[in-house]
Amino acid sequence: MKGARAVVLGRSLIVGRPLALLLIGEHATVTVAHSRTRDLSAVCRQADILCVAIGRTGFVTEEFVGPGAAVIDVGINRITEEAQVADLFGSDSRRMERWREKGQTLVGDVHPRRVAPVAGALTPVPGGVGPLTVAMLLKNTVAAYRERRGVPSVA
Repeated sequence: MKGARAVVLGRSLIVGRPLALLLIGEHATVTVAHSRTRDLSAVCRQADILCVAIGRTGFVTEEFVGPGAAVIDVGINRITEEAQVADLFGSDSRRMERWREKGQTLVGDVHPRRVAPVAGALTPVPGGVGPLTVAMLLKNTVAAYRERRGVPSVA
């Protein structure tokens, strides 16, 4: 990530700001953008790495993504409307079939059908950063337990 241009779209205390600090720690050049950023799509398009945590279903489209950029969708939104699922995934997609079975589906802040052709990589929702979040939570819980109990950590 050294020298990569990263844009974090979202400035929350839970995701946006900590993510920006992690990227800075990896020597990326980081811009934090949000709903009031001027010419938001142009700012995002400059990113080699675009991390999206804005809390708006399908908000990021192809106009936000530079060719070949890695897009990390941190958003998690539950949708129940058929038209919205069809717009995001296509009316004949597997996601549409699963939606018909359950009447709902989880999606991110990135419009997958419009962004995938432009991006070099796009994390899925669900199944992208969610499992990593759970793994890190468990790791940190065990570390806190060991520290509190004075149990040495294993290398």
